Amino acid sequence: MKQDIILVLDCGATNIRAIAVNKQGHIVGRATTENTSIPSPENPTWHLWSLDAILANFALCCQQLGTTLANCTLRAVTVTTFGVDGALVDKQGNMLYPIISWKCPRTASMVAHTDQLMPLVRRQAISGVGEFGFNTIHKLVWLKENHPEKLEQAHAWLFISSLINHRLTGKLTTDMTMAGTSQLLDIRTRTFSRDILQAIGVKENLFPPLVDAGALVGTLLPEAATQLGLPAHTPVISAGHDTQFALFGAGAAQDEPVLSSGTWEILMARTPHLDTARLTRHSGTTCESDSIPGLFNPGMQWLASGTLEWIRKLFWQADTPWSQIVDEARRIAPGCDGVQMMCDLLAGGQAGWQGVSLNTTRGHFYRAALESLSLSLKNNLQILERIGGFHTQELLMVGGGSRNTLWNQIKADTLGIPVKVLDEAETTVCGAAMFAWYGAGEFSSAGQARAQVTFHYRYFYPETPQAMASGSVASATVQ
Repeated sequence: MKQDIILVLDCGATNIRAIAVNKQGHIVGRATTENTSIPSPENPTWHLWSLDAILANFALCCQQLGTTLANCTLRAVTVTTFGVDGALVDKQGNMLYPIISWKCPRTASMVAHTDQLMPLVRRQAISGVGEFGFNTIHKLVWLKENHPEKLEQAHAWLFISSLINHRLTGKLTTDMTMAGTSQLLDIRTRTFSRDILQAIGVKENLFPPLVDAGALVGTLLPEAATQLGLPAHTPVISAGHDTQFALFGAGAAQDEPVLSSGTWEILMARTPHLDTARLTRHSGTTCESDSIPGLFNPGMQWLASGTLEWIRKLFWQADTPWSQIVDEARRIAPGCDGVQMMCDLLAGGQAGWQGVSLNTTRGHFYRAALESLSLSLKNNLQILERIGGFHTQELLMVGGGSRNTLWNQIKADTLGIPVKVLDEAETTVCGAAMFAWYGAGEFSSAGQARAQVTFHYRYFYPETPQAMASGSVASATVQ
């Protein structure tokens, strides 16, 4: 008997992937190929995305999955991708101007101009989204300044997930989770803000109907089915922005903060409460719409493993195993013999170490960074708790940085609460698949779909002096 699957088409900034997921959240097949932006003909330093190349790469991945797909029953397709990017299209969905990548520097110059049209404090109070040079709002302001005729001709703006969905189904829609990244959506009403759109001179009907995660977008057109090698008329279910599905796919409960630890650490939560006044008072904060209506995703981010990479280059050979570096730091007592580090390498001039002596080793420098980054996490978590109106009982961690067991323990000790690390790496894909199973009619809600999934966690508990010798790592399985 063939196994039922959801096919998640995941468009990342560096990779295009097609991943088959069953009802238990297990991955039964995957294929990956490279994704890269292309230079703009207008300026070689500008970055664009090629929609044709993205679709061709999805087709290549589906071809690589041919045997798996032939042995399974495809119930639905869903699309996830990065936020903010999109393009103006005509009534037929043809692009009037290429997709400006979030990596493109041209929109950063629009930040000051957008602020003159409507101050950031007002925009963030409405939308929740913080100030980033790649925000959708800055792309539209740039287009209005540099190609006003395109904006006049445009029938709609489609975010990149909706551009892909249009190619698959012929339908013009807006994924709610993508709109939540744009700084154009009223985060409380979950509608595009009339005040923001009027301020930047963009018509209110530029955006097609909003669809929630799990809603039916349409069915696979015969020509799209032929290109991908999939059955025609397969349901295509709305997903959208990868971050929201990573939170859901990690098993995060309401008011449970999640730390995605990598080059950057991104701290977010799923909460029904949002204090926008506090949000606007703290630099670096943002808030997006959750995949479930009625919940918000406030968050913060800071450079983390990027700092540790820099320290490795300073004191170790490039091929030194991380395990050796961590072992050297593990031999240093908590408090690092008074060595402290200011870790904000992006602030300019303030980063570095204090308390250094002739007895200081490179292990001290590394451990001081771990302790400093953990203090930053504690401070940022306290801010997030005030913004979201919750009290943290334990911290859920995902991402490459969560493989550093010493760092995990230091975080637990610094926060004074348990830190639990999820073993599953494909949280975005699994989260999107849960909504697609719901949209395909297999479950009554995405929550019921998630209840079928077994999550495996490793726990790190705050250590007492008695526990320090043996450590306090535990494992748990949660269903």
